[in-house]
Amino acid sequence: MSDRDDGPDRNDGPGGERPDRAHIDRAIELARESVDAGNTPFGALLVVDGEVVREAKNTTRTDGDVTAHPELKLARWAARELDRDERAACTMYASTEPCPMCATAIAYAGLGRVVFGVAGETLDAVSGGVVTIPCTEVIRRSPAGTTVEGPVATDAAMAVHRTFYGRDPERD
Repeated sequence: MSDRDDGPDRNDGPGGERPDRAHIDRAIELARESVDAGNTPFGALLVVDGEVVREAKNTTRTDGDVTAHPELKLARWAARELDRDERAACTMYASTEPCPMCATAIAYAGLGRVVFGVAGETLDAVSGGVVTIPCTEVIRRSPAGTTVEGPVATDAAMAVHRTFYGRDPERD
């Protein structure tokens, strides 16, 4: 794949496997599925001990709920369904950097790690209207011990957004 890799994949497994990238690719696929269902292009998943435990797609349009972001839905699910140790061992993979609302929910849920494909500021160049406070800033100001990594797949994640929003700022 010729995708620009904005950061190293963490936790490379034995034999050179790249679980972070595989999970980010799945989150990007969920974003595509979200668009196919009539929503905006965002997807995310939760992984505990190498196992995907939950996936979510954006449903803001079909649910008529501006808060139906996949990251928020997953943070809420984790807070209800996983114990404290599982949440601390959990990684959320998101196609796009979690917005401030979602980052706050991630912090309150006590998720251990977030890895995202493309930065919100980069998305804002094609979509407009993004609250561009970085996820790392929200997490830094919280009492959470969440680690934030990204962007790790800018080109692949932005391809979905460019298709959806119909703009390519590099060509505009």
